[in-house]
Amino acid sequence: MKTTAFSSTLSALALAALLLTSCSEKTEVAKDQVSPEALAKIQALGFSTHNVQRDGDTYIVEGDIRLTDRDLAGAYSNGKLLRIGDVEQYRTTNLVTAPRNITVSVSSMLPASYGAALDEAIRRYNAENMTLKFSRVASGANISIVRGNGSYLASAGFPTSTGQPYSQVKVNSNYLGANPGTNYLGTILAHEMGHCIGFRHTDFMDRSYSCGGAYSNEGASSVGAILIPGTPSGPDRDSWMLACIGSGQNRPFNKNDKTALGYLY
Repeated sequence: MKTTAFSSTLSALALAALLLTSCSEKTEVAKDQVSPEALAKIQALGFSTHNVQRDGDTYIVEGDIRLTDRDLAGAYSNGKLLRIGDVEQYRTTNLVTAPRNITVSVSSMLPASYGAALDEAIRRYNAENMTLKFSRVASGANISIVRGNGSYLASAGFPTSTGQPYSQVKVNSNYLGANPGTNYLGTILAHEMGHCIGFRHTDFMDRSYSCGGAYSNEGASSVGAILIPGTPSGPDRDSWMLACIGSGQNRPFNKNDKTALGYLY
């Protein structure tokens, strides 16, 4: 099955076009380059420095995670992680304060089908009877699903130090299209919402598990590992938090996902 990273590298032709830009455009490209200092900070926080992208005032790491300069200053330097068997479930240091209801909205700039996919993602979370509940609103949401552009399917960040969810999920509708399928897009949105409430990728220790290719460890730095009781030691191939997803694939929460969600919330 063809798999796609949540931060998918798009057409090689687009890269070629960048290389052929005029001198005036090269100055703009340079502004988007990631400095060695930023890469060092990203690595020190325990994130992979492979294919880091600059998008405005944020950095996209590990495929779909957004970090700001404030984050690089050490907001996640004392992170802990949750471990499930050989393919682990991880969390960040900061979690969302619960119990509470988290409101989510979808931008009118996105196709109408994206609203149905968001409803599906919300349904999946609420079916778990957690101390976190999700509801859809028209505006003023805690998490806004907005249109994004770049070499990624979708991207988000982690909760704040004050217990708030990350406030935005960017979705690349140019790549996904107007109607990518409710369950497929619902899985992608549920994945990014997972980041917003504190989950990292299940295959953190080896992205090649879901993405294919060579072994690639996202890096754990000094963060600890907490084994969730009652989870198996075997691979967890269907987790909703795997780094890459097959085109059109549906990944509802599996048994281990539900254990991790229940452990946190």
